[in-house]
Amino acid sequence: MQLARTLSKALIAGTLIAGPASAQTTPKQDEFYWIGQINKASTVINSEEGLLDPALAPRIAAGLDSMLKAAEKPGAKRPTLVITFEPLLIEAAGVEATLLHAGRSSQDMLATVRAAIMRDGLLRLAGQLRKLNATMVALAEKHAGTIVPNYTNGVAAQPNSYGHYLLGHVAGLERDLQRLQEAYARLDRSPMGTTVLNGTSWPLNRDRMATYLGFAGKVDNAYDAAQITATEMPVEIGALTTGIALHAGAFIEDVMTQYAQARPWILLAEGDGNTYVSSAMPQKRNPGLLNSTRSQASQVIGLGMARILQAHNIPPGMSDAKSVRDNAAVIAETGAMLEGWNKILSALVIDPDRALEELNSDWTASQELADVLMAKYKLPFRVGHHFASEIVDYAKTNNIRPTDFPYAEAQRIYRHTLAEMKVTGGDLPMSEAEFRATLDPVAIIRNRATVGGPQPAEMARMLTEAKQTLARQDEWIKQRRERIDSSIASLDRDFAKVLARAK
Repeated sequence: MQLARTLSKALIAGTLIAGPASAQTTPKQDEFYWIGQINKASTVINSEEGLLDPALAPRIAAGLDSMLKAAEKPGAKRPTLVITFEPLLIEAAGVEATLLHAGRSSQDMLATVRAAIMRDGLLRLAGQLRKLNATMVALAEKHAGTIVPNYTNGVAAQPNSYGHYLLGHVAGLERDLQRLQEAYARLDRSPMGTTVLNGTSWPLNRDRMATYLGFAGKVDNAYDAAQITATEMPVEIGALTTGIALHAGAFIEDVMTQYAQARPWILLAEGDGNTYVSSAMPQKRNPGLLNSTRSQASQVIGLGMARILQAHNIPPGMSDAKSVRDNAAVIAETGAMLEGWNKILSALVIDPDRALEELNSDWTASQELADVLMAKYKLPFRVGHHFASEIVDYAKTNNIRPTDFPYAEAQRIYRHTLAEMKVTGGDLPMSEAEFRATLDPVAIIRNRATVGGPQPAEMARMLTEAKQTLARQDEWIKQRRERIDSSIASLDRDFAKVLARAK
């Protein structure tokens, strides 16, 4: 957990967990900040609802306000626990300030603090995912007609549009964001007012507290609030970030494979920290950005798995898996990984001619022979597949490229295949022109008919839908950030009214 604690020094004290920069209306939204907000809300609500003497409320508010302002100064104390926060409050406002503690516990207060911090972290992460998606969609549109090899089992398999390949990754990232939104909805519920296990005899207004703190609702069951969901949510977030990291690693390794080739068709642009020269071998341009981002993905997976391990085999309510710093660290490191991935996309250099050369040298279009023979000439697929396989074997044995394969040899292999598989028929029904056109990677992409394929019409449709999804993602983030900011602003206004009576 040393990595998590190291990361957290920056992200808890700064803005990494506090949402987009444009939304920073409050300083340092750390544990201290949220304990302060809870106390401000308790002052307002309880004084208005008869749980705190209205005559005492202004004096308590003044002490609380002076304490919170003092903590904004450089080097000031910002306690992270209720039991270390309260002595400062007593010093500033007197022991009467502990009347705010009516019906409260460290359990529900800290569960609320953790939920608020992770909630802000998820919103920031959603913005970073959305940014990556936008970059990938723009790149997919740029390369909608760029024909490249795709690989299965680590071997060149079929031609594809690079834009279509990227939209496949976009689909995975969209699911990541859906999972994030679902996790956010479960996290965006206030535990405040549940105290420890089963509530309190004080008639606390839990709904109003949730609203002031920017939550969409409250955790319904008082036992669940601090004992079950408080441990469960870090595990869910760890699983979410692990899934995102797996997507990142798969993409990076696909690009990385090209660096083993003497003449890759895809590389990183040199400079700007993307690559570096080997200290011993001057011809090498090592893909530093790929390496570092893949390493970040591994760190995310390690941090995500640690959420499970720390929650494993403990009774409900234990603190093992609840560390704000550890749970915020996995979110922040995921965001850093996404920034690296976004930089990779911006640095990619694709050579369409070299990609086409690889396609034409490795018989990646051979399946199309079997498909056309079945679709147009009703030849059983397995017969056509065997015919195409025999052509590839002959070509590789004799070092013949698809563009140079002798048509007469194709006719001979076709007759041999029919005889070998005991299928009646005559000569190869394809003309020489059709035979060669069938092996053209560009034509294969153009003639695809599958819904969701790389043909121009489907690419246009999917790109339009991807842009619409980006707009929805942007709106989702905006609405939730605005609700939190407006809730905090409302609390500050109402607290200021109580504070004004102390003057």
